[in-house]
Amino acid sequence: MKFTDGNWLIRDGITLSPAVQAYDFRAQNNTLIASASTMPLRGRGDMINTTLLTMQFHSPLPGVIGVKLFHFAGVVDHGPHFELNEGGAHVEITENEQYAELKSGSLSVRINKGPQWSVDFYRVDERITGSGFKSMAHVTDSNGDTYMREELDLRVGEWVYGLGERFTSFLKNGQVVDIWNKDGGTSSEQAYKNIPFYVTNKGYGVLVNDPGAVSFEVASEKVKKVQFSVPGESLEYFVIDGPEPKDVLNKYTDLTGKPSLPPAWSFGLWLTTSFTTDYDEATVNSFVDGMAERDLPLHVFHFDCFWMREFHWTDFKWDERVFPDPQGMLKRLKEKGLKICVWINPYIGQRSRLFEEGMKNGYLVKKANGDVWQWNLWQPGMALVDFTNPAACEWFAGYLRELVDMGVDSFKTDFGERIPTDVVYYDGADPVKMHNYYTYLYNKVVFEVLEEKLGKNEAALFARSATVGGQKFPVHWGGDCYADYESMAESLRGGLSLGLAGFGFWSHDIGGFENTAPAHVFKRWLAFGLLSSHSRLHGSSSYRVPWAYDDEAVDVTRFFTKLKCRLMPYMFDTAVQATQQGVPTMRAMFLEFPDDPACDTLDRQYMLGDSLLVAPVFSEKGDVTYYLPEGKWTHLLTGETVEGGKWRKENHNFFSLPLFVRPNSILATGANDTRPDYDYADGAEIGLYQLADGAAVSRTVRSAKGAAELNVTAAKSGNVVTLSAEGAGKPFRVALHGMGEIASVQGGTLAANGTIEVAAFTGKAELQITLK
Repeated sequence: MKFTDGNWLIRDGITLSPAVQAYDFRAQNNTLIASASTMPLRGRGDMINTTLLTMQFHSPLPGVIGVKLFHFAGVVDHGPHFELNEGGAHVEITENEQYAELKSGSLSVRINKGPQWSVDFYRVDERITGSGFKSMAHVTDSNGDTYMREELDLRVGEWVYGLGERFTSFLKNGQVVDIWNKDGGTSSEQAYKNIPFYVTNKGYGVLVNDPGAVSFEVASEKVKKVQFSVPGESLEYFVIDGPEPKDVLNKYTDLTGKPSLPPAWSFGLWLTTSFTTDYDEATVNSFVDGMAERDLPLHVFHFDCFWMREFHWTDFKWDERVFPDPQGMLKRLKEKGLKICVWINPYIGQRSRLFEEGMKNGYLVKKANGDVWQWNLWQPGMALVDFTNPAACEWFAGYLRELVDMGVDSFKTDFGERIPTDVVYYDGADPVKMHNYYTYLYNKVVFEVLEEKLGKNEAALFARSATVGGQKFPVHWGGDCYADYESMAESLRGGLSLGLAGFGFWSHDIGGFENTAPAHVFKRWLAFGLLSSHSRLHGSSSYRVPWAYDDEAVDVTRFFTKLKCRLMPYMFDTAVQATQQGVPTMRAMFLEFPDDPACDTLDRQYMLGDSLLVAPVFSEKGDVTYYLPEGKWTHLLTGETVEGGKWRKENHNFFSLPLFVRPNSILATGANDTRPDYDYADGAEIGLYQLADGAAVSRTVRSAKGAAELNVTAAKSGNVVTLSAEGAGKPFRVALHGMGEIASVQGGTLAANGTIEVAAFTGKAELQITLK
């Protein structure tokens, strides 16, 4: 939202009351409280009929400083509030003649005492951002509506990322971003997952602690500032210091919650009935059996909307005309080794069996006059579950438990964005702030049912909408995209942006949701989709079985599905990193290479974990341009070694793409290419890639439950590589890539294919590999 007219003027109808001069400071309960006048205080006469703004500076965690800005403090706070882990950090509050200061870890904030108000944030002695003269402000418009505004400085060469799953330009500089969940598809400025948090390439992030309508002007209204504003009389934000971007995400998810670990089976290939296609048990079995007959590993089958009867969504009842024996059908599918997912949403059509129940018991969102809020968009007479009512949550959860008992393993939690604001909630929550926050309560209820029934780390959603904290309820997918290369690229931009808001796991509809992709688009998207965190074949009006495209699509599906299964020891270790560090599995390049300025703007390639670089191909002919950071990179599929530090142009067939292993890496691959959930340590291959002299690297091979089973470290000194392995003692192999020929091995057996066989061991194994 813009308030100014260029550098000098205020827009018509806007009254701006900015912080101009500090008045006083005081320390109270580890909080530094400052007051600022909105006009110069030249004498006692200026202290009458004026405005004071109050600022509270505090620290919820080390290296994180919160700023709360008030105009009128008497406004009732009806909630909701983000669930933050504000344990409180040790702070130091000092004051001298120039400024008052609060320190938390390496981060400090200094408030200037001089004639002009300013607030500056320092990493040790380096100023990283600040709020200048007249930046903090109270605003009133011509309608009498009030806002609080803040402006934080940007430095030369500073790029802004994040703000949720946004499909616009990856770099947010120059954009106006309104934090307001909408169902707009992937080809618009609207977003399903709006997160009022951004991170910059200068190693810090900012979270605006407001679940409502936060408006960002990112170097747009004022090109050297990020402005954000909220309706009302107060505003709170947190500055989070890294100093590296990955450190920022770690602290941000310490504050807002770490991603949960999805079950290993969820990383396999999902196939769905698609949205408006016809299907019954025979159709489903033709898909499942067709995949098996073609040697296409399949791990999850998803039933989309029409598992329920039309006009009855959502009623959690199988359409008996089409599925007369749902429990038996699910049992038969599970006997084929499949997990089952079904589509749900929180919208209750008037013909649903839940409508009368919900209306009678007060479980549905109401109008101010007590009527149930309804409209006809999506379902006739549709109402909305009131998740602020604990009884309504339990009622909704009860139907989910019945489905889990029947054999359902996961829920696709669709929608949650079309939430009205002219309503009344059970707990009196502010309906404007509930618009974005509703999705948090909705997905939390569903996720907790799965954890309750199936156990911790066995819960997996396929969720579309989200707000701050939604990362605790994985997995999320990118929503409705078109079946073309442009939507494939915009989907990747959205996923990378979401990862920069603490979301560890993300997926998308392989081949696009709307329309039916040409075979070449589908095949290119398969490589991208199966080198993503989670992989799903889904569409709108046509089936997404590979043989519906062409025979080669079947072969491409098989190739990349089996590749992903073999990569699961590495992928699952990366998944655990996401839960421990808040760093996504699919990482924007600048996260891994913050000191390489060429990586700052890259949005058509990514790091899959810390060691694999993926550059999807966005063209029919297979032409692709990508950047490799410095070092010797090894192509995973061909073994080719390439020198980085430059851009490359290549052409790839449908069975290939730029897929490189980072130098100085250990990549663990598994012995099973048919399932994502197997014993990763048994028969694993430990690949050592381009170890430089003096390098020391490590990798953990985990069980399918996330526990460490094999911890491997390797170091190179001269022509000797020393490898240590601790853990379960299962046999494994070691392969060296780009490091020359092996002269001798102690502690293992050199096989004819050049790998080193390590027998089962107890406790610890030591290898010494001498190179020629």
